Amino acid sequence: MREHIPWPSMRRSLVAILRGLQTHETAATIGALVEAGFEAIEIPLNSPDPFESIRVAVDNAPPDCLIGAGTVLTLADVERLAEAGGRLMVSPNVDPEIIAAAADCEMVTMPGVFTPTEALSAVAAGASGLKFFPANVLGPSGISAIRAVLPNDIEIGAVGGVSHDSFEAYKKVGVRTFGLGSSLYKPGMNVDEVAERARISVAAYDAVFGG
Repeated sequence: MREHIPWPSMRRSLVAILRGLQTHETAATIGALVEAGFEAIEIPLNSPDPFESIRVAVDNAPPDCLIGAGTVLTLADVERLAEAGGRLMVSPNVDPEIIAAAADCEMVTMPGVFTPTEALSAVAAGASGLKFFPANVLGPSGISAIRAVLPNDIEIGAVGGVSHDSFEAYKKVGVRTFGLGSSLYKPGMNVDEVAERARISVAAYDAVFGG
């Protein structure tokens, strides 16, 4: 089993997923999210000019803010993400070669899983955490059942159909990490809308987990 880079300690283990973000919107959007209390931000690679947006995000976020890419599918993606300064690699699937390459670049890795086989394969490959996706299909009880066979130190993230209204239910099964996509950001939103949704999400997280 490959050694893994641990999931970082964050006051709020929330990942903002900014699918469709335009580069010219990046600096203001990142600023609003950071101000609201987000410490991890993912820009999926099926967004317009994602690597440039990641560069802008890295330049406009505090050094300890975890910035990276989602929908990472190739070794070339990992290389370009490293060149852009990204430190978070999120993928929709479990590809041990991709996980290892990202880890070799000292990135935090969170591949997407849905089954015990996928989850254990990702753990063996050295993933920092597991992105259970779509979480709303598995639900807290499904994730809890799979978690029973996983190492205690692996971070579990719920992504897909998750919003601030979901935090309490997932807390009951020990999940504290969430990827927030369309509940937080949709293409075309202005920065004030994103900021308001970010504040609501952070306040809800603090209410459930303690701020």
